Amino acid sequence: MQFPRADKASMLARMEKFDYVIVGAGTAGCVLANRLSANPAHRVLLIESGGQDDYFWIDIPVGYLYTINNPRTDWCFKTDAEPGLNNRQIGYARGKGLGGSSSINAMIYMRGQRSDFDQWAALGNRGWGWDDVLPVFKASENYQHGADEFHGDQGELRVEERRVNWEILDAWQDAAEEMGIPRIKEFNTGDNFGCAYFQMNQRKGVRWSASKAFLRPIQHRPNLTVMTNTHVQKLALEANEHGPRATGVWITKGGDAPSLVTATREVILAAGAVASPQILQLSGIGEPALMQQLGTAPVIDLPGVGQNLQDHLQIRTIYKVSNTTTLNPRVNSLVGKAMMGLEYLLFKTGPLTMPPSQLGAFAKSDEAQPTPNMEWHVQPLSLDQFGSPLHPFNAITPSVCNLRPASRGAITAQSLDPLMAPKINLNYLSNPEDEAVALAGLRMTRRIMKAKALARFLPEEWKPGPERQSDTELLDAARDLGTTIFHPVGTCKMGADPAAVVDDRLMVHGCKGLRVIDASIMPLITSGNTNAPTVMIAEKGAQFIIEDAG
Repeated sequence: MQFPRADKASMLARMEKFDYVIVGAGTAGCVLANRLSANPAHRVLLIESGGQDDYFWIDIPVGYLYTINNPRTDWCFKTDAEPGLNNRQIGYARGKGLGGSSSINAMIYMRGQRSDFDQWAALGNRGWGWDDVLPVFKASENYQHGADEFHGDQGELRVEERRVNWEILDAWQDAAEEMGIPRIKEFNTGDNFGCAYFQMNQRKGVRWSASKAFLRPIQHRPNLTVMTNTHVQKLALEANEHGPRATGVWITKGGDAPSLVTATREVILAAGAVASPQILQLSGIGEPALMQQLGTAPVIDLPGVGQNLQDHLQIRTIYKVSNTTTLNPRVNSLVGKAMMGLEYLLFKTGPLTMPPSQLGAFAKSDEAQPTPNMEWHVQPLSLDQFGSPLHPFNAITPSVCNLRPASRGAITAQSLDPLMAPKINLNYLSNPEDEAVALAGLRMTRRIMKAKALARFLPEEWKPGPERQSDTELLDAARDLGTTIFHPVGTCKMGADPAAVVDDRLMVHGCKGLRVIDASIMPLITSGNTNAPTVMIAEKGAQFIIEDAG
């Protein structure tokens, strides 16, 4: 089912004034549209630069293989050449269309750890500690096993267990336990130390994106307008004796001339950690020197806009295995594909229900760490990169990532043209702490792969390769193999320090009527996949908006 035609919605938007204008219909935007339009007195506009989320492969979980690097569903950004990755550019997938990245992501439901949110609160962000946010997580959740101390079952975001098993993953879990990483039931209780199967945002084998959970059920609300294929050029800012105020956004569609859409109460940027800072910069909010380079007048001096970019760098090791079957030969066989397709069609089970990773593990890189700072995503498959064919041999990919990177990057607008992608620079492995964690992760992975539990599968290290043994050789391997796990955050960080962009109620410093509500407000990245925390951020942001409206 589709939303009203974009040209009709665009015409209506030009004719009306809205109470709230939400920029971005990704994870946060879908939640905000649901919560703000629940009051029929609120006129809400949701603007999405991509199109509908009606592509066949979005619903099928394994479809990420066909949606990432696909210009229909992915903005197909690329990073700058990364010195820390041996000057490689890497693809930087961001969802394009309703649901945003939740329509193409790994579907893993991962909140992070208690310490993540308690650190946010310790930085002065009131109401963002673990005990504050846990009820918010629970309120959104529709948990397969029912409500308990850590889960809710009355929300819209469905959380279920895996629907396919792999012998090699069960053995990997046993091997991790041999190495001191205990088998645990789940990760979402505040302490993630251990090894468990991931829980996923699926409903009966179908991807459960933010669009399905929060937007589609309320699409017929008369006070909600959804515009797709519409680009926000910049914010409309009005100066008065109290300082700048956001009064709307300038939009463009196709070859049309820019037009103004008015927000009488608030404009909310929910365009994500790449696009939200870019829109601020195009609007004159950010580092004044950048504004001058872009050829626009500085309006608000906020040097933190676009800075503090954090992401989880994953190092994708690959091991050939024997005496078992992985996904590789099934995908590379016409019969295998047919059997998988039939199983999915009849039962919604089997390999087509798989997220990129099914099994996870959390551990410390060294005993000085207060909480686990490494995470493994273990896949019963192997390929050179997303979008590439699976290898012709049986293999698994135990990817290890640094959960608390010290390296910081930046998002920088390159032009006043909103369709020109910004510069994306992560500065991966630019800090000695990150180099040490990368080495620890590679060496721990090797120890796990040599455990007795995996011996019968005759694991053979293919990447990085057993010839790389010294710290120098392994660090170079990390630079060769390292890639994003698609978790950009932090570019409009929350706080009261000089680098902060929003306060702890997500209002942009120095501007009335403007909030940023998405993953960009994280002052520090969470321990794990970032979609569930983004839902929580949007829930809290909606509460702030409703409370402040009086």
